[in-house]
Amino acid sequence: MQRTDEIVARALAAVAASKALRERHEQERREIYGRIELASLRTPNIPKGVQLPLRLNS
Repeated sequence: MQRTDEIVARALAAVAASKALRERHEQERREIYGRIELASLRTPNIPKGVQLPLRLNS
């Protein structure tokens, strides 16, 4: 019975580690896509017919 308990404990530990890794990757993915979404929302407002200055010497 001792061996069975060890196997079950190791299996539960592996499942917990896998779940923690999956949750960490999900959180990282949420942060990355959140930043991408914010960047895509901020479009510059350039009125038509206005020429932007071209500063080549600075």
